[in-house]
Amino acid sequence: MSKTVIGVDLGGTRIRAARLTPHLDILERVETLTLADTGPDATLNRIKEQIRKVMPQDKSELEGIGISAPGPLNPETGVIYSPPNLDGWHYVPLKAILEEEFGVPVYAGNDANVAALAEAVRGVARGYRHSIYLTISTGIGSGMIIDDRLLLGHEGLGAEAGHMVMMVGDKVSTLENEAAGPDMALQAVNRIKAGEKSLMTDMVNGDLSKLNAKILGDAAHAGDEMAKSIIARSGYIVGLGIVNLLHLFNPQIVVVGGGVANLGELLFAPMREAVQKHCIDEAYWKNLIITQPQLGEDVSIYGAGALVTTKGGIRKITEVIHTLNN
Repeated sequence: MSKTVIGVDLGGTRIRAARLTPHLDILERVETLTLADTGPDATLNRIKEQIRKVMPQDKSELEGIGISAPGPLNPETGVIYSPPNLDGWHYVPLKAILEEEFGVPVYAGNDANVAALAEAVRGVARGYRHSIYLTISTGIGSGMIIDDRLLLGHEGLGAEAGHMVMMVGDKVSTLENEAAGPDMALQAVNRIKAGEKSLMTDMVNGDLSKLNAKILGDAAHAGDEMAKSIIARSGYIVGLGIVNLLHLFNPQIVVVGGGVANLGELLFAPMREAVQKHCIDEAYWKNLIITQPQLGEDVSIYGAGALVTTKGGIRKITEVIHTLNN
């Protein structure tokens, strides 16, 4: 009998777990609230509880457990450092804790790396040896598949494209700080406070503290010029970040996901414009695919399962896909 795998998604809001086939089809799925403010021990107990719910009756049928978690973390040691959305988590040895509890191999990865792996094994980047995944929401995360393997770096801390450093005016900033959802909302608030007119003012009933990237997107789709200009700026900046990644890694496909990516062509058009204008040669983008992800909200569960089948991203992905197809 083919062994199954368990994939776990540890998020700031929810803990989700599923038992999957070796082909990463979900057999059983459960979830609960993370309740991170209750502290690491209580959260760890909830993780274990969800895993037990999807554990096969015969543990010998289980190949391993993969877990997607907020970074920074070291995938080799499975230690989570200090993620901003998990209160009190500081150098928590997640891999060791779960291996001791369940007696099977455990593989941990940060959520963006895991999403990149999922899209490469099962999603829109399947079949490409060189792919980059960006997620744009409250921050900008990334994962990279380079030469058919997950790019991890010396301590698994690599591939953090959102923290590319740049100068904006006279201040040092990052791609994340300039183009993610909160910065877009802040620009709108500042421009409205400076006297510019916008549909967004009425959309939040004058309470600018409620203005967020979704409101911005709704206003842009309704024709609001301020909203469209802010989204265009962010898209262009993300495009410049992609230019850097193209020059460094020369991928075949760039997958852009996350809540902000739901803005569609309002974001993607200026992104592509920046790529085509600023690459040193069209060879970098002529055959490049820039697209949205294929997998939905279960991307982290699929990716966590793929951590097991790729042994933490060490195995070549095409070898894993070939095995799954036979």
